[in-house]
Amino acid sequence: MKIKLTCLLFLISFSFFAQEEQKEYRLSLDEAIERALDSSYNAINARRDIEIALKKKWETTADGLPQIDANIDYQNSLKRPVQLLPAEITGGPPGTFIPVQFGTKQNLSATATATQLIFDGSYLVAIRASRTFLNYTNTNAQKTALEIRKSVIDAYGNVLLAQELVAILESNQTTLQKNYDETKAIFENGLQEEEAVEQIQITLLQITNQLNNAKRLVVITEDMLNLTLGVPLKNDITLTDDLDNLAEQNISLELMNVDPNIEENVDYQLAQNLIEQREHEFNLERAKALPSLSTFINYGTTGNSETFSFLNKDQEWYQSSIWGVSLNIPIFSSLKRSARSAQARIALDQAETQFEQSKEQIRLQINQAKNDYQFAIENYRTAKQNLKLAERIENKNQIKFSEGLATSFELRQAQTQLYQTQQEFLESMLEVLNSKAELETVLNTPNITISNP
Repeated sequence: MKIKLTCLLFLISFSFFAQEEQKEYRLSLDEAIERALDSSYNAINARRDIEIALKKKWETTADGLPQIDANIDYQNSLKRPVQLLPAEITGGPPGTFIPVQFGTKQNLSATATATQLIFDGSYLVAIRASRTFLNYTNTNAQKTALEIRKSVIDAYGNVLLAQELVAILESNQTTLQKNYDETKAIFENGLQEEEAVEQIQITLLQITNQLNNAKRLVVITEDMLNLTLGVPLKNDITLTDDLDNLAEQNISLELMNVDPNIEENVDYQLAQNLIEQREHEFNLERAKALPSLSTFINYGTTGNSETFSFLNKDQEWYQSSIWGVSLNIPIFSSLKRSARSAQARIALDQAETQFEQSKEQIRLQINQAKNDYQFAIENYRTAKQNLKLAERIENKNQIKFSEGLATSFELRQAQTQLYQTQQEFLESMLEVLNSKAELETVLNTPNITISNP
């Protein structure tokens, strides 16, 4: 009985934890973006990059602060070295030597040394470079945030598209199945040709295959969205936005008239940051020709004994302390420093050229993104009108076919045209979302970033 009770408690606990791990989310597009910026894998690592940059900055700063090191040495002379001294010092005959041993068998010394950098041109440049690196990391995190936002919009839209496609294909399948059953019954009564049944059957089989694939595609797109948001694949996400409404909400002609400020573009800022980094590298090479000055002070104590008596109270210890200043003056390096400075100067020139190229590329990207967004809007509106027309054409052919005024081949053509138009309409809605996200990314209009750790 006790064993059964234990098993029951285990099953209850397992069920409880399983329920805790299994979560369900209801997210709008804006909520999905907000969650991804907080919890996605890329956002988490971007925050860690910022944290690394902060630690790197302090690491560089600490090089100019006092450094204290301690050293403890213990020596046990298993076989002490022998030195030969002239025997004359003890009254022995000239030309002879006497063996002697110096020191004690065991020695213990402890030394603490403090050093302080007083002046070093390389250190000053490194401090400025660490700040530039931190700015670069923050700017790169902003670029990551924009990419995350764009990925979420694409993944969210793909799920909606797949779900809408399943609904449309199910409706088409129902209509086709009804047509097939009616046409087959008419054929069996001898009032219709067999080819009419076969034409509808071909279309029905195609739609059925597409429907099965669309259902599998829903699962894949949902998993992709989970991965983008940083949500385990086992958890379910319910989307609260509608694809058609999102498409209408994301049509903003005002965005086309925005006067682009390329300085707000993240790639512009990264290219500018690269110039600053190359300037620091150039200054660093030049600073290596400057003298460096540092000071140090140490304090030590030494104990000597024939046995290990260093823990005894009567052990004698001998103190020592040294203070000093070290001045290092670079004089001649066989033009090595000059060659390194020339390389850094060339790298700086390359960064400036890349910066000019980046500005032109950004202008081109903005124009391209505007054109793509304008085309996506026009294509969406055209696809919406075409869908209405295709529905009317298909409906007319349905009536004509049922009245014997149209062939099954003509009906199949109208149905195929309708299905293709439905697919194009769904894709046009998604393209509106994606093209607007691309334009906003280039313009940096969302102005979002990943929060510092």
